[in-house]
Amino acid sequence: MKEVKPLDVGGNVKIIIMQKSSALKKISAACKAAAKRKFKVWPSAYASGWGVRCTRAGGPSRFGGGKKKKK
Repeated sequence: MKEVKPLDVGGNVKIIIMQKSSALKKISAACKAAAKRKFKVWPSAYASGWGVRCTRAGGPSRFGGGKKKKK
């Protein structure tokens, strides 16, 4: 938890307690495996970021550009 004390216009101090979002605690196993295949070094900032974006997208099959359909 982090306490932030912004000053009010009248000089009064307001205490606001901010908590980190617990929406995403863990990278999914499928995305972690895909990131390990894609990047040479695990863990790295690039690979971890890719894994988080992949997890938020819903998995490696839904993440990335994918193949374009021909018309």
